[in-house]
Amino acid sequence: MRHGKKVNHLSRKTAHRKAMLSNMACSLIEHKRINTTVAKAKALKQFVEPLITKSKADTTHNRRLTFAQLRSKEAVTELFREVAAKVGDRPGGYTRIIKMGNRLGDNADMALIELVDYNDVYKAGADTKKTTRRSRRGGKAKTEAPKKETTEATNEEE
Repeated sequence: MRHGKKVNHLSRKTAHRKAMLSNMACSLIEHKRINTTVAKAKALKQFVEPLITKSKADTTHNRRLTFAQLRSKEAVTELFREVAAKVGDRPGGYTRIIKMGNRLGDNADMALIELVDYNDVYKAGADTKKTTRRSRRGGKAKTEAPKKETTEATNEEE
């Protein structure tokens, strides 16, 4: 049974796992999406989402806490400038995991992990509004309105 075991060790020692997650988080912040295995993507999600939450409040303390995890000045700077500005109003759920299928070499389950606010495909679908017909009467009123204008225009000409 797995009671109380919240960390997926990913078949690595502690130092290797922390370094790997730090490097993956820096790559995710830099490139906005990365391909990896499903298990690593789930572990990365637990690692990077608290850091993004900390970046919403730009304080020296939060920058130092984040730098202790990421160990990259460039990643911390980009996280606190660009990423924090985009996710400022979002209450959580900053990343999305999309399963991609199996890897050819060893048949491992692969996934794409991305920052939600940087995906243009899903944003474009959300911005478009669907137009629906509510009733026939509403459509007839619209067609009658231009006719009245034309009759008024002919009256003014006379």
